[in-house]
This record gives sequence, structure tokens and C-alpha cells, in this order.
Amino acid sequence: MTLLAETARRIDALVAQAQATGRTPSVALGIVRDGTLVHLATAGDHPRPDADLQYRLGSITKTMTATLVMRERDAGRLALDDPLERHLPGTPVGALTLRQLLGHASGLHREPDGPWWERTEGTDLATLVAGLTPDKLGHPALRGYHYSNLAYGLLGGVLERITGTPWARLLTERVLDPLGLRRTTYHATEPYARGYVVHPWHDTLREEPRTDTGAMAPAGQLWSTVTDLARWAAFLADPTDEVLAADTLTEMCTPVMLNDLDSWRGGHGLGLELYRDGDRVYVGHGGSMPGYVAALTVHRPSRTAVVGFANSYGFRTGHIGGLARQLLTLVLDAEPTPVAPWRPASAPPAAELAELTGRWWWMGIEYEVRADPAGELWAGRPGNPTLRFTPQGPDRWRGRSGEQDGEILAVLRDPAGRAVGLDIGTFVFTRTPDQEP
Repeated sequence: MTLLAETARRIDALVAQAQATGRTPSVALGIVRDGTLVHLATAGDHPRPDADLQYRLGSITKTMTATLVMRERDAGRLALDDPLERHLPGTPVGALTLRQLLGHASGLHREPDGPWWERTEGTDLATLVAGLTPDKLGHPALRGYHYSNLAYGLLGGVLERITGTPWARLLTERVLDPLGLRRTTYHATEPYARGYVVHPWHDTLREEPRTDTGAMAPAGQLWSTVTDLARWAAFLADPTDEVLAADTLTEMCTPVMLNDLDSWRGGHGLGLELYRDGDRVYVGHGGSMPGYVAALTVHRPSRTAVVGFANSYGFRTGHIGGLARQLLTLVLDAEPTPVAPWRPASAPPAAELAELTGRWWWMGIEYEVRADPAGELWAGRPGNPTLRFTPQGPDRWRGRSGEQDGEILAVLRDPAGRAVGLDIGTFVFTRTPDQEP
């Protein structure tokens, strides 16, 4: 798959303009469609970017840390509503839950005490935990959104305590290696872009330090490339069970807290930022470390994403993040996902499934039920069966979408064994509008 020439030209022009107005040494943004990096737009030559050049991921690292937490939850080794005390005992903020920490709903301060951790050689986990005081809570949990890097340092500590494995090795074994992210590393690995602060008055460059952030690494340590970040974006759009179950990733995209109460345009799920753009919702994260900014924006329904890096701290996260979302909207508007063609079924559904299909009525309103080749039922208003049900046993189905997600559909039968009603969470649908439920 490739972009249309006009779409690619517009993207290249926007990236070139952003690099010039943002006064950044180099910028690289990649367009991902259906799991593949289909276009790379670059600007600047200090150094000249390509898809294999490393930059710092910054807080995009948090999306991977959150994935590790959710893996442990799925394996039964923790629960999201566990208090921190259960896994890191003895801290004065131990009543906070893992869910609150993941979703920036804990009220915990943004940074640990001491020198700015992003520009300082890090401490170990014991030192980080020992430095916590009750004053690190800015406000009670769930009162509002408050972004916290410190929360993710603590989540990394929870992972180490549960698994007995250092966070970096755990990430490599459970996420990076299975997805083939060979150029996503803890430390910079050549070739990599040096990171800079651009002087505001005479445009000279000051190179920034590249630190090992120690116990705070789960919040923002990693380095990566456009190629690897495109693979991570493809995973967030369409996950592989080897790393994380699809339902779990969808759960991560469910809002924990809105971060914009005035317009409801943004929020945070379990480790993923959420952005609303018109009728679309994007997921992803921004990233920054001294000398670097990064962007990850994914439209999951169309499996389309934009990823990007710049090596100037002045090219702030909001700038590159806004540019990434602008490019994503441009691609989706200019080149909508092709509609999959309808194809006939190879055989009619099994008799017990076919019996449930057709028209049903509730409160004088007509509904229809269809069967698909996978042996599932789809229900809804005529012509729009959007409610999916999967089999759970004899005459029992579980809702998997929309307002019936998680609800039970039970088949009601008369003395002769004929299906005469569908009980969906106590609402009974009958074969004609004249029947009493």
C-alpha cells in the first residue's frame, strides 16, 4: 500500500514547514497504514533523518510499561484495583491503586523530589521509594486529572517486585523481542540523533545530556526509530495475543479521566492518551526528553497511524503531537479505508443458529437477528445489526459490543421446544408485536 502522490506531497510540505518554523535540526514523521510504514516525511539535516535513526521516545515509553502491567493483570498476578501498598509496601502513598496510577488519576505529583530526573543520572528503586512523603499527593485520588511521571516509576517498581525481573529486561523479553523492535533500546545505539536546545536569539545548538534515568526509566527512558515506532503503532491498532489480548488493549483505550473538562477533546486511558478529532478518536502518547520530542497517534478502526520524532526540545510535544494528529486526519480524509466487499456465505448456518435469525419485536419496535459464518449472532434495527453476541452455552449468548456488551441473551422456548423469545438482560423480544413478553 502506498499513499497517493498528492497526499504524500501535502504531508512533505507540512513537515518541511513545521521544521522551518519550529527551528529544529531534524524532523521525521512516518505514516502507517494496515500495519505497514507507507511514507516517511523528513526535514532538516542535523543529522539527515531516515527510518532507522534513533531518537528518544520519552513518555511514549509509558505505553509499553502499561502494556506490561496489563499482561501481569491478565496473568492473574495483580489486579488494577490493588493498592500500591500490596506490591511496594511501606510507602506513604500506598493507598493509591494501580488503575489510578496508570490513568493519571491518583493525585500524585508529577515528578520525584530532587534534581530534574530527565536530565540527571537516576537512582535505584529503593531510593525512589524512600524519597516519597505524604506531601507527594497534590490532591485526593480521582478528583481530577494530574499527569505523573512519578506514577510510572512506581509502576515499573511494581513490575520488578512481582516478576523478579528488572523492568528493562522484562520489556525486552515480553514486548520488544516478540514484536521485532530491534532498534528500540534502553541506551542510545548508533546511528542516533543528538538532542539539542536551540538558542532563542542566535540559533546555535546546545547538546543535551543522555542520562540513564534509573528507577524512573519506565516513565521515559527508551530510544527508538520511525520503523520500530511504526510497528508499535501497528500493534496498538491490531494487537497480537503473544504480547497482549485484543480485548485488553481495547480496555486500555477506555477513558479513566478526561484531561479537558471544557471541550472533552482529550483524556487518558490505562497508559494511553485519547484525542478526539471531530467524530474520530485517536489513541497514543506524546513524548519529550531534554533535546527530543516524539509523537504516536493511532486511529484504531482504520489501522492508520502517524509516528514522529524531532531532536530539539523547543519543538515541543504539543507541536509535534498536533502535527501528527493533523497528518493523521489529512490521510483519513484524503484516502478513506476501502470498504470491504460483501461476499456470500459458503453454507447456511446450523439449524440451532438459523432458528434464532429473522425478525423480532420489543415494545412495538422491530429488530432483526442475523448469523455470521463465525457462528455469532448480530442484532439491531433492520439493516443495522451492530450488536454482537457470542455463544456461551446451550441457549445462552454473551453481548460483545455496544449497549449490550457483557449482557446475557437467553433463548426462551415453549413446551414444544420452539424459540419464542429472546431475553436480553430482562428485556424480552418476541416473534410478533402481538405476543406478550
